[in-house]
Amino acid sequence: MRGDRQPNRALAAVLADHRRANDAAGSAHNVEAIRLLRKALRTLDGGGSGPEWTAARVRVLISLALATAEVGSTAEGFRGLKRAQVQLEPLPEGPRREELTAAISGQRALLLFRVGRLSEALGLFDAIIPTLERIDSDGLMLARTLLNRAHIHAEKSNLDAARRDFDRAIALSAERRHPRLEGKARHGLGDLARLAGDIPGALRHYDEAIRILESAAPGWLARVRVDQARALLVAGLAEDAARHLDEALPVLRRNRVIQDLAEAEVARAAAALLEGDVALARKLAAGARRRFLRRGNAPWAEIAALTRLRVDAVELLESGRRPPAKLPGELVRLAGRLAELGLRDEAAAARLFAVRLLVRRGEVEAAAEQFASVPRPRRTTPVDHRMLLRLCRAELAVATGRTRAALAQARGGLTELGWARDRMGGLDLLCGTAVHGQELGSLAVGLVLGTATGGSGARRLLAWQERTRAQVYRYEPLPAIDDPVLAHHITEMRHVQRTVQQHRLSGRPVAALEQRYAWLQREASRLGWYTSRWGRPRPVSSPEEVAGKLGERVLVSLVWHGDSLAAVVVRDGRFRLVRLGAYSEAVETAQQLHADLNALAPDHLPGALATAVTASARRRAATLDELLIRPLEGLLGDRELVVVPTGPLHALPWAALPALRGRPLSIAPSATAWVAAARNPSPESVVLVGGPGVPGSVGEVRQLRSVYPDARLVDGELATSGNVLSALDGSGVAHLVAHGAHEPANALFSRLDLVDGPLFAHEAARLPNPPERVVLAACELAMSHIRPGEEALGFAGALLASGSRTVVGAVARVGDGAAAEAMADLHRQLAMGTSPAVALAEATAVDPLRRPFLCLGAG
Repeated sequence: MRGDRQPNRALAAVLADHRRANDAAGSAHNVEAIRLLRKALRTLDGGGSGPEWTAARVRVLISLALATAEVGSTAEGFRGLKRAQVQLEPLPEGPRREELTAAISGQRALLLFRVGRLSEALGLFDAIIPTLERIDSDGLMLARTLLNRAHIHAEKSNLDAARRDFDRAIALSAERRHPRLEGKARHGLGDLARLAGDIPGALRHYDEAIRILESAAPGWLARVRVDQARALLVAGLAEDAARHLDEALPVLRRNRVIQDLAEAEVARAAAALLEGDVALARKLAAGARRRFLRRGNAPWAEIAALTRLRVDAVELLESGRRPPAKLPGELVRLAGRLAELGLRDEAAAARLFAVRLLVRRGEVEAAAEQFASVPRPRRTTPVDHRMLLRLCRAELAVATGRTRAALAQARGGLTELGWARDRMGGLDLLCGTAVHGQELGSLAVGLVLGTATGGSGARRLLAWQERTRAQVYRYEPLPAIDDPVLAHHITEMRHVQRTVQQHRLSGRPVAALEQRYAWLQREASRLGWYTSRWGRPRPVSSPEEVAGKLGERVLVSLVWHGDSLAAVVVRDGRFRLVRLGAYSEAVETAQQLHADLNALAPDHLPGALATAVTASARRRAATLDELLIRPLEGLLGDRELVVVPTGPLHALPWAALPALRGRPLSIAPSATAWVAAARNPSPESVVLVGGPGVPGSVGEVRQLRSVYPDARLVDGELATSGNVLSALDGSGVAHLVAHGAHEPANALFSRLDLVDGPLFAHEAARLPNPPERVVLAACELAMSHIRPGEEALGFAGALLASGSRTVVGAVARVGDGAAAEAMADLHRQLAMGTSPAVALAEATAVDPLRRPFLCLGAG
């Protein structure tokens, strides 16, 4: 009896180690899985014989083959499966042998899939699924096989077939209680949505997968993070994608999941390239290629090679240097290898980069020959590849003197990009997509600017500007959908930020609190990507519509290409193009002026210092006046202006320029945005908000009660975020006196500091009925983070995008005394029915250098 118990006990230990190993491998802890499996094999080598022992050995060898393939090479994995097949031979016919045969075939199919032999893998999965449907009592093998087959269908662009397999795997896993597989299948649905261009849907599926896998398979989370990053790259959010990948890469290295690690490095290289970090992109792509080659994964090695060559191509194209002959040749040869491997989109991208380089070299016939070999895009071709295709067509057209054809390609590409943008969810995603059309838009604007003459040329240039800039502002915001998780994160952020301020005042440490705040901000941003779609697109305003809406005003729309700066001036229905000074000089001088105004802001600056800084600021303002305004004087007269800036000039304190002192000005992100905001104002209720910690703030808002006797006053202990949001909703005029901060890294979390903590731009922008006119008496809250496509986001920008008509705010620091005086002057004029632009012009003319306020939107 004792002799019988010992083998049974040993076999039980083997099976226990095998279960633990599978759990470890399922959570991507393959090194631990290998240790347990080798231990089990040693026990089997010293154990008994018979069908149970043979079956156990085969199962251990199958699992070991897959685990070693993950941390080593797939060739080693195939050898392990062959060894398992040999061990299976003595096992008699029956359900057990049938199950193990299917398991070996399934793992072989999985390894074939991992090295890019998709058709072979699909054939094996198709063959074993009927067997598993008949013999797999707990559904585990069947669900796993359906999951793996779904991934192959997705790789082959059979999206409907993939969705059926994923849905079936989810239903089976939920029914038989296999949460790990359910989470992985939901992860797969995210990949499908990403391939189909549904980025909000993809991000939602990924989050659902994470919620399941956090407890069921925490080691798998890094893989989900990699695919989240890929989705964010499609949306142009390189910084967010890089952060996800930087979190995943150490985990993948620690767990030695080599295939996924190398794939993550390729994605991180793409993010680095989008961020402009060429050196990092090159290093990561080269390292990933070496890993793939060691694994024998030819398809992914070639994808990494494409990423590496793409880095070289982008660097050369952006530098303006003539590319060497070698690089286009390398890309063409790589395109052939990628096509042989069935990687159609990647082959097309390689050839397209070769086309761009050949055009830059002047080898137009060779470029056209290569372009003729590029296949048409498919349903799953990503938007950045589609834009690259359009860009190549446009550049070939330019090279052959067909300007109209080039502009047609740019128009079609930007329309196509608009369709992709319309599918995006939150404001961040809408903004981010602009990066993919940046070169195409720049090419079009440069062509028109280079050939524009007379009124028709200026009109065409304005039309192209409106197609390419600040598209977010033409969306009509939709009602926000309540999300309790997002609301909880925002509430906690408010509490943490308030606690940080208190700790700083008392000298206590804040590092842990700041880390928590950063994490909450990331999570709130992530939820905002898909929990509620931002808005419904409206058409771009035509030049005629803009001209008709201006009335007696004059529009000045700035445009730059290379270092050339120009202005389209619209007055009395007529269009003029005026060449201005150098763009780089204007931007540098504007930044210097901004620094001067910040230095000049304190209320009690020593006299000598104030005199020196004032003199410097006046010199720089005069320089900008000569560059930007003096060439336009004959067209401007003394009329009210609507200015559409470009790039860093969004932050220029325009009223400080001598020719504009005392002139009514409205600063708009685009002419289309101005037209949308220039509607008739509704009856105006007034809200006066006084936040904590601003000297004289309570006195200021209470003083304004004499101007607005019926105003709603929210100050002192009542100035909480909830009370302020409630008061803002549906108001006509909202005056906010509170400290604030512009967050350039995440503009939607620019904030006003209130009694219970910050009120975020993210919250103010989702009010059902945003205030018609908002006056921000806090420093720098008119600042914007300028993204590709001239997308200007910040506290003021979010309010304008949400539907507020006008926002008055400062683009530099303002002393408390200067702000209070400017605001008193402003509101006296507003209360008499004066328009915001006229009222602000009079309020700032007294001292424009210390009152750097702008009227944003419609004045």
